[in-house]
Amino acid sequence: MLARRLSSFFKSSPTSKVPSAAKSVDEDKSKSYGRKAVSFVLITVTGGVALSALDDLAIYHGCSSKAMEKASKNQAIIDAIGEPIKKGPWYNASLAVTHQRHSVSCTFPVSGPHGNGVLQLKAVRNGDDGWFSFWRPGDWEILIMDALLHVPANEGQLQTLRITLSDTFSPSACKACTDCRPQESHQPEAK
Repeated sequence: MLARRLSSFFKSSPTSKVPSAAKSVDEDKSKSYGRKAVSFVLITVTGGVALSALDDLAIYHGCSSKAMEKASKNQAIIDAIGEPIKKGPWYNASLAVTHQRHSVSCTFPVSGPHGNGVLQLKAVRNGDDGWFSFWRPGDWEILIMDALLHVPANEGQLQTLRITLSDTFSPSACKACTDCRPQESHQPEAK
């Protein structure tokens, strides 16, 4: 019964049963243009979303590969979860990218023969911001990287270890600003 009411509602009114030939051709053309416009907008939006997803996946791959390289060379991580250290699936990862894609925060799972855990990192992109930087993989510099590892302990319980992996800068690499002078504060005089 509901179907009959809906079908009768969408049927055209009896007064418009005899349309003129010119009127029907114009209506068909306007419907055709409308359908083409909607299709174009949907395809454009879908393509934009797909390109953004592919860019995020490329960023994740670049950052996580560099992090795995550092983790596989760290003796504390090797002692905790063993070798080989394997990266977990990408769909269990978390990625936060800034608006202009200059910095990223990433978390992804890792595992080894003796335990598993999560690598967390913050990185910045080195390189240019040209039109074609979207298509090239970025050179990411890892600023902060922590490993939260779950390893077996006594009596079958898991022990959580936190290992910080960061490049330590020598004092000679850090330069003080010698050309900077403190700015004088300009306050209006009281009258």
